[in-house]
Amino acid sequence: MLSGLSEAEAVLPSRCAPWDVAALSVHTVGALLRVGLMLEEAPPGPGVGLVSAAGYYAPDVRFSPEVNGERVRSALVAAERRADAGEPGRVLRERWRPLLARLASEEGGRVVVTRHGDPMRLTDFLVTRVVEALVHGLDLADALGREPWCSREGLGVVTGLVFGGADMVAVEAVLPGAADGGAGSVAAVRAVTGRGGPVVDRDALVAAGVWWPALG
Repeated sequence: MLSGLSEAEAVLPSRCAPWDVAALSVHTVGALLRVGLMLEEAPPGPGVGLVSAAGYYAPDVRFSPEVNGERVRSALVAAERRADAGEPGRVLRERWRPLLARLASEEGGRVVVTRHGDPMRLTDFLVTRVVEALVHGLDLADALGREPWCSREGLGVVTGLVFGGADMVAVEAVLPGAADGGAGSVAAVRAVTGRGGPVVDRDALVAAGVWWPALG
């Protein structure tokens, strides 16, 4: 999808204002390729406390106005410097295959450090990349007026993180089909991440054990 963007599509507004489609594309690709940068750095020493995938989205300094401001600014600057509308897609296509090969060679217990200084198991950090890809994929699809292209596997990862510890009987009373792996799951993810989903009783979902992420 990214490789085939037209210039007219690239400047469409997104719900992630002030980002247009181009800036949102740059940010999303950068979020995915950050894995490769982290793998080039030395892992932290033994005995460090690890941050979980859910803990990565805690409402702390990583989503402060200062950090959010830099996140917004850097994507806008990179989008302005793009050669054409399809550049983010080409960059992702060129760099993703080598990254997959690198990931396949890593040991399961590998620990990486995020740009916020969080030590995380690589497998947990990759869960956050699925969250980023799926949620911003919804943003891009909506901005472009297209049907969401969420994969069933990706939805399973995200709904597992959001609803994994919840009372699903209570969740289904608020969000029917939340765990169906299809349209119901997409609607549920939209609702919990503020992506144009149904208006829901947040207190009821929190009481049911739903994890509610902080997002920039």
